Amino acid sequence: MSTVRRTFAVRIAVCCLATLVAGGPTRARGSDDDVAEWAKAHVGELVELYRHFHQTPELSLHEEQTAARMAGEMKALGIEVTPKVGGHGVVGVLKNGAGTTLMLRTDMDALPVVEQTGLVYASKVTVPDESGMPTGVMHACAHDIHMTNLIGVARYLATHKECWSGTVIFVCQPAEEKGEGAKSMLDAGLFTRFARPDYAVALHVDSTLPTGCVGYRAGYSLANVDSVDITVKGRGGHGAYPHTTIDPIVQAARLILDLQTIVSREIDPINPAVVTVGSIHGGAKHNVIADTCHLQLTVRSYKDEVRQQIMRAIRRKAEAAADAAGAPAPEVEFSEGTPAVHNDPELAERVAEAFRRALGADKVIPSEPSMGGEDFSRYGLAGVPAFMYRLGSVDAKRLEGYARVGQPAPSLHSGVYYPDAEPTLVTGIVSMVSAVRELMPPAR
Repeated sequence: MSTVRRTFAVRIAVCCLATLVAGGPTRARGSDDDVAEWAKAHVGELVELYRHFHQTPELSLHEEQTAARMAGEMKALGIEVTPKVGGHGVVGVLKNGAGTTLMLRTDMDALPVVEQTGLVYASKVTVPDESGMPTGVMHACAHDIHMTNLIGVARYLATHKECWSGTVIFVCQPAEEKGEGAKSMLDAGLFTRFARPDYAVALHVDSTLPTGCVGYRAGYSLANVDSVDITVKGRGGHGAYPHTTIDPIVQAARLILDLQTIVSREIDPINPAVVTVGSIHGGAKHNVIADTCHLQLTVRSYKDEVRQQIMRAIRRKAEAAADAAGAPAPEVEFSEGTPAVHNDPELAERVAEAFRRALGADKVIPSEPSMGGEDFSRYGLAGVPAFMYRLGSVDAKRLEGYARVGQPAPSLHSGVYYPDAEPTLVTGIVSMVSAVRELMPPAR
């Protein structure tokens, strides 16, 4: 045997021995397996961060301490951080040579929901709501998971720079629940003060998808969201003498029924739409007919023409109800409009293929469109190809338990919803890092 052949044989033997000693094949640094092992090794410390966020929630437009913690976590990694972008927004920039510029976004705000999970780390925060009444505060939409996941991804990317190349922009956005945060950050120069991204990627937990899985959809994924306030006007008086009044509550009752015919009788059945009256307030005493009655609606749609058709119909029916009662014209106000989320088809399919390699094809599930809303849509409308995917957050056995008793799993925005944090975070980190590696391969 020649010297070269003997040397090569020795090298092969050494590699085989190392594999046996290690108990299996080595994992290449930056590979999907390496990311998974890293996430599992560090998930304990990330769960501690998640519990901190869960116990210290802040409502929309009040995310001061949350933003400070996100900024501090990124600064500790050597990321260039800019706070107070569009309110409490935080932007972190991590540069790693030439290449793609990718935006990764998380939202930070919580909801005015009283937590009822019974968890040992449940939120006990109480603050005055917009009307001055005390309310519990909870991360009932799992923005605490979103934030923790982003920090986990940042930690991995900051310590594995040989695995990717380019610039990552970490966007920590306020006021998503009000539909205001993305617009505020864009108006504050997000895409001009910082490098304009080539792509934008985000995730959102899914309360019906098991941990270990992700869901994706190309094209429209989440709906247009609009809020409508209607003040029905009448003429108040004594409940014993209704003939001397114009009862706004009766007028509102008629209007509520009329509003339900917009979707059922005026919108093409192939176009998804929702008109929901979520709140009605009128009167203060048994025997007093009030002057006004206030309705609050949420309206969902996908197509802009359907959105405008619904708005016109709401105003028309409100005015018709007033006219039928001989009442003054109502006040109809539209607000908090959030555009539909449209996932760039090419980007969605490209990243979904990276998910399949990282998680396995059986863990990447095509998602149905939802009538929920998200202001992540505004980044796409600003001209950046964008993709938001869904992250399974409830253990499969827990989902099976709900199914056995014929009970739906608690939905997002529910006081009893909670994610199974460890497996959710592991899958979130693996999936998002796989997207980074797909879109930002290391320079050759």
